[in-house]
Amino acid sequence: MTKRWKQRPPGSTWGDWGDDDELGRINLLTPEKVLQGVREVEAGISFCLSLPLDYPGGTALNQRRHPPILAPTEDMDGNPGTFFNIPMRTMEKFGDPKYVDVWADDMVTLWLQYSTQWDSLAHVGAEFDAEGNGVEEAMYYNGYRAGEDLVGPKPDAEGDGGHHVSFARHLGLEHMAYAGVQGRGVIVDLAHHLGHDWRGVDLKTLQEIMAADNVVVEPGDMLLLHTGFATEVLNMQRNPDPVKIHTLCTYLDARDESLLQWISDSQISALVADNYAVEGMVGKDRDESRHSFLPIHHLCLFRLGVPLGEMWYLHELATWLRDHDRSRFLLTAPPLRLPGAVGSPLTPVATV
Repeated sequence: MTKRWKQRPPGSTWGDWGDDDELGRINLLTPEKVLQGVREVEAGISFCLSLPLDYPGGTALNQRRHPPILAPTEDMDGNPGTFFNIPMRTMEKFGDPKYVDVWADDMVTLWLQYSTQWDSLAHVGAEFDAEGNGVEEAMYYNGYRAGEDLVGPKPDAEGDGGHHVSFARHLGLEHMAYAGVQGRGVIVDLAHHLGHDWRGVDLKTLQEIMAADNVVVEPGDMLLLHTGFATEVLNMQRNPDPVKIHTLCTYLDARDESLLQWISDSQISALVADNYAVEGMVGKDRDESRHSFLPIHHLCLFRLGVPLGEMWYLHELATWLRDHDRSRFLLTAPPLRLPGAVGSPLTPVATV
């Protein structure tokens, strides 16, 4: 029994790693799991699994998320946006003809879930009756509550030194970053078998592809799905078609209950895809009961504590692994160690 909840969602992992756990199934990335990943390294070749962080370009994919904005910092005299290509000999505080140094310094405004990213366990919660009293509350994995453990938005940052307007006091990605996020990755090459048509992948199809490619997923593995979406986005050269980008490539069919059960039973530590949301953004359904709009997000982030990776770039890794009749590799993928962040860009590295 925890202090935050008296009953947990059916099939969830709340409390399995302690009352105050903020990692979920990342706890399965044990030293032995890291060693399993290391043992997959045979060629010593590394692959960058991130898109350039200014892709997809524009806001056609999500109107709330914008490309990063790079700008120079202020100079030594406090002039904003000027400290770039500055000869040190010209600086008022250091000016001396003998100095040959030229300086550049920059800053960025970054929408953390614009491109290649991790969704934290604080990204999606649910209204749930954790007290068993018939009253639903807005909460997140392991019973952390909206307004208490995740705060904001606030008109000011009172009580927090002025640094945050909204942030996760718990479940932020800094915990995942500190854990390292390294272990064995396993890829399923959906694009090779299904092409780039927009269609859902149910459990039967997923298992048929895994069997055809001799892909085996074991507890603690990080599962990656190659759909070809990120490759198509890259080809659009930061100018995505606002219609086409929403109907590209395969996605997990979250309405297949057997697929949801398989994700739960598999004990994967993370679920990653090169597409926009892992599951399909397919609009309204016919179920009139109260349920989640994104069932895989609900299952993974709220119930199981499985972080979701989205918009990863997997084309070159998938091609190399197929050419060498392999599906496993060492994956190193920590998010930014940014306290309070509910999403984070990253530069994952696969080593084969």
